[in-house]
Amino acid sequence: MTTVDPDFAAEEAREARRARLFTRINKADTWFQVLGLAWITPLLKAAAGDNPRAQMKDLWRLAGVPLLAICAFLLMWGTLAPKVQTSLGAVPGPAQVWAEVVNLHEDAQAKAAKEAKFNEMVEKRNQKLIDAGKADQVKTIAYTGAPSYYTQIWTSIKTVFFGFMIATVVAVPLGIAAGLSPTANAALNPLIQIFKPVSPLAWLPIVTMVVSAVYVTQDGWFAKSFLISAITVTLCSLWPTLINTALGVASIDKDLVNVSKVLKMNTYTKITKLVLPSALPLIFTGLRLSLGVGWMVLIAAEMLAQNPGLGKFVWDEFQNGSSSSLAKIMVAVFTIGIIGFLLDRVMYALQSLFTFTKNR
Repeated sequence: MTTVDPDFAAEEAREARRARLFTRINKADTWFQVLGLAWITPLLKAAAGDNPRAQMKDLWRLAGVPLLAICAFLLMWGTLAPKVQTSLGAVPGPAQVWAEVVNLHEDAQAKAAKEAKFNEMVEKRNQKLIDAGKADQVKTIAYTGAPSYYTQIWTSIKTVFFGFMIATVVAVPLGIAAGLSPTANAALNPLIQIFKPVSPLAWLPIVTMVVSAVYVTQDGWFAKSFLISAITVTLCSLWPTLINTALGVASIDKDLVNVSKVLKMNTYTKITKLVLPSALPLIFTGLRLSLGVGWMVLIAAEMLAQNPGLGKFVWDEFQNGSSSSLAKIMVAVFTIGIIGFLLDRVMYALQSLFTFTKNR
């Protein structure tokens, strides 16, 4: 009769649990990389007992070195900033910029409370009119106070996504057509080469005049200033998506194309079942580039057209010329950079969801 060693069985169970744990960590690592949190993986592996020394080396590379670089940048900034004099005084250092972050946050809270109080007063007024039988005098009165910093951030984000969505709807079908048809590619290529290098500074006056001529009322779904900024973003950001989509479609394995011909697929089935799945990685690369371009273009468009958003905030502070203007502009610069990074992470997350990557 054969007996099972209890210690061996327990050890085998521990190894199985350990293997399952590392499988979960490796799966989670895919999303940590998407979110820019890859440094968490070495911590988890070290806690699970996987060669702590090697994991600490990876942790130093993924988290320690970037933190050290940031600290060195802040130290250099704080040391050199007071030595650079401008018409508004010395360039603000990290402490002054952080103080303006706090001030802008408190100002946003105060403006939000003021707007809430105004809306409450309007609601009470309308209720009194209804109770007095004067419902015909009830009015919806919009709050006209200065927008807070957070409101301007949200306005810019909404505008860039609207312009980006229009660009995507236009660029992806045109890119597919250019990738599938040499004739369509020959027709589109000259237009791409001519309009792709055009600066938003050149598009903005044209868009402003066209929108002002066509969109003569402010009672529509979108404000005129919103449409001007969004269309400028569209015109400048659709080219990376169009070019990468065409390249992705044209790079499809010829054997797959031959299979579609053998199976006699119609155009719709060929695009949805063959073209799009094969070209998605390059399409998403184009989308990420387009969103980044659109975000940069938007800030310039808002500055020049004085449309609501972060660009207008920067221009207003530049024109204001107060002692805190430089610090506020630097807050806006960091805000623009951080939001740009987050937008890219969002697109990378979507790319990881809808395409096959090496990490999955």
